[in-house]
Amino acid sequence: MTERWMVRLALAAALMLGSTLAMAAEGGSKLLQAGNDLGDRASLQRGAQLYMNYCSGCHALKYLRYSRMGEDLGLSEEEVMNNLNFTGSAIGDPVPVAMPKEQAEKWFGKMPPDLSLISRVRGSDWIYTYLKSFYLDSSRPLGWNNALFANASMPNPLWEMQGLQHAVHGKAEAPGMDPPVTGLRIESPGSVDAAQYDQAVRDITNFLEYAGEPAALKRQQLGVWVILFLALLTFLVYLLKKEYWKDVH
Repeated sequence: MTERWMVRLALAAALMLGSTLAMAAEGGSKLLQAGNDLGDRASLQRGAQLYMNYCSGCHALKYLRYSRMGEDLGLSEEEVMNNLNFTGSAIGDPVPVAMPKEQAEKWFGKMPPDLSLISRVRGSDWIYTYLKSFYLDSSRPLGWNNALFANASMPNPLWEMQGLQHAVHGKAEAPGMDPPVTGLRIESPGSVDAAQYDQAVRDITNFLEYAGEPAALKRQQLGVWVILFLALLTFLVYLLKKEYWKDVH
């Protein structure tokens, strides 16, 4: 019985490792470290604002309600409704997509995916790297490609901030093959510098990690109290042990 469970655990670990390596290698790019922090409320607030302005037009968050977002991020109902709700939804509604389905299918061929769980599926480093890896590509229908996720069917939603990025190509491995993308460079600067853009992408990544599991914020807060309780309980148990054993020689 024990050996059977050990085999199952080993297989599960191998599958998880294989999935992780496949995601990391997707597009031939090395994942960048997002370095986001769920405890940074200011970052989460900025990320929410950026997401609603640049991403919610195409991508919904069907598992996150406006009311829950406001409560977790320290925003009043008025702030949420005036600054983050552009669809006329009620405060208790999930975050919908602003683009009608007919237009989405016309522009992209299908409805863009919901991003509620993207951080749990791909990971925060993947999201961060993806948003930094768009480059102009005239061969693509929308004029954009992505070094991490090749032939992505969407343009760079943050191009005005980042600027126009171009790919640096290496040598093709064989005749007739496309040359690999070996680097990216900004040829037309955007509205912010590189450090500010990195922070904006980190804020969006932070917000999407939060959206994937809003309860994580509460769990972190409760964790501190649980540790304090366990420390106090350990101390009381130690005193009790001394009391029981004081007469034992």
